[in-house]
Amino acid sequence: MAQVQLILREDVVNLGEAGDLVNVNPGYARNYLVPRGMATLATAANINQLEHHKRVIDEKLAKQRNDLESVRDRIQALSLEVSAQAGEEGKLFGSITTQKIAELLADRGVELDRRKIALAEPIKELGEHEITIKLRREFTATVKLTVSAAE
Repeated sequence: MAQVQLILREDVVNLGEAGDLVNVNPGYARNYLVPRGMATLATAANINQLEHHKRVIDEKLAKQRNDLESVRDRIQALSLEVSAQAGEEGKLFGSITTQKIAELLADRGVELDRRKIALAEPIKELGEHEITIKLRREFTATVKLTVSAAE
């Protein structure tokens, strides 16, 4: 199947950064990237405008970096706590997922998409855990999560 060449307008995970020229499957372009405004078709006219867009994108990214630095500092200053039902050996009956962590952060005033929380697998043990949050490629924050047994 032929690939479609696109210019990314914003960063797309596992694909590229804003301003990159990428090749993707037609369905991915037609159904996801283009309708959401994340990319435009790489026509000759659009490629000529790419230089102008790169300057605009660089200005936008500079502003986003400042915002991301403040969010990263706010996240790293937090210490989250949650209590859960656990057995005698410290194993949880359920698990703490990225959704629960996102809810805990939202309760503290930090709204994040749960997909930005890098958790290899759900937390299933009591104790302290370091949670990594990927704000962007170069911006990551860590927050401490303390899981205690519910009475």
